[in-house]
Amino acid sequence: MSTESLTTPSAEGIAASARAVRQQGRALPPVHEWNPPFCGDLDMRIARDGTWFYLGTPIGRPELVRLFSTILRRDGDDYFLVTPVEKVGITVDDAPFVAVDFEAHEAGKGQSLRFETNVGDHVTAGPEHPIRVTRDPETGEPSPYVLVRANLEALIDRKSFYRLVEIGARRDGWFGLWSGGEFFGIIPEDELP
Repeated sequence: MSTESLTTPSAEGIAASARAVRQQGRALPPVHEWNPPFCGDLDMRIARDGTWFYLGTPIGRPELVRLFSTILRRDGDDYFLVTPVEKVGITVDDAPFVAVDFEAHEAGKGQSLRFETNVGDHVTAGPEHPIRVTRDPETGEPSPYVLVRANLEALIDRKSFYRLVEIGARRDGWFGLWSGGEFFGIIPEDELP
C-alpha cells in the first residue's frame, strides 16, 4: 500500500457507512460481495498488539474498533475497510486481530479450542479455522495464528500460546494441538528442548 496516496476518505465517513450497514441487522457485513471503487489509503494502522491507530493516535473507543473490524477485508497482502460505496487501504503490522484468550473443551482428538479475539470475535479452531505457527528466521521465536474469517487471522497472544503448549500433544513426529478433529503441528519433535 502506498503511503503517498493518502486521500480525503475519513474514519468518520467510513464509520458512518459501516453503521448504516450494521443497522440492516447482519452480524457481519458481506464485505466479500462488495466491489466499490478504491478511494485511496487512510492513515489508519493496526499494530502487532491489536491497537488501532488513526492519524497516529490510538482509537480509544472499543465499539468503534469493533465496528471497523467488521468491514475489514484482505485482498492478497493488502488490507482494506470496505463499505458498499467505498474501499480504503489501511496498514496492518502483522495480523489484524489478536487472540487474547481461549477455552479448551475435552482432550486429545476430541478437543476443541475456542478463541476470543481483541474485537470480540469467537472462533473454534478446526478445518475452517486452522492454527499455524511461523518462526522468526533470526531469533526462532514462534508466532502462532488462528484464522478468524476470510483471510483474516489473529495472532495468538503469548500467555495463551504458553497455555496451549501445556495441553499440546505429539503426533507423527510433531508437537502440536488437537481441535475440531484436526491436528495442528507447531514444532517438529526433534526441535523440542
